[in-house]
Amino acid sequence: MRIAIRGHNLPGAGFPCLSAGEVRENVHVAVQEGREPVGLVRGDARGAAWDVDVRVLETEDGLDFRGQAVHGKRGERFVYLTWGTVGDDGSFAMFRRAKLMLGRVDPALVRAADAAGTPLVAEVDLTDERGGPRCARVDPPALRWSLGQ
Repeated sequence: MRIAIRGHNLPGAGFPCLSAGEVRENVHVAVQEGREPVGLVRGDARGAAWDVDVRVLETEDGLDFRGQAVHGKRGERFVYLTWGTVGDDGSFAMFRRAKLMLGRVDPALVRAADAAGTPLVAEVDLTDERGGPRCARVDPPALRWSLGQ
């Protein structure tokens, strides 16, 4: 199954990080596969889009998810959106991550997407309530799951 992650309302490529006492510059966001950011999008882009391949397994405990971009233990699987700064040499220094919790998606919606071969779409507001990059577990209304076309 494919998960189509569509990000909107990006926070910008620079922002003051009060906890670090500095301004973060050249901020980007990406999906995290293993330990690596994939599909870097600059923080001041109009939008962001990633397509992630996920295997859905039926278990006696319900649905389980597997794939390069799937993290966490069974029953608590998620996809990371990782925020970081990109250096002049192209290096990525992660400073924050957001979790899209797969177990919180309506199982009927997951099964419908899987059976139809259509994407499961995650629409994510990428700016938090303080104007910075959204992090931690992302819940509605900042995240909306739907069946794609």
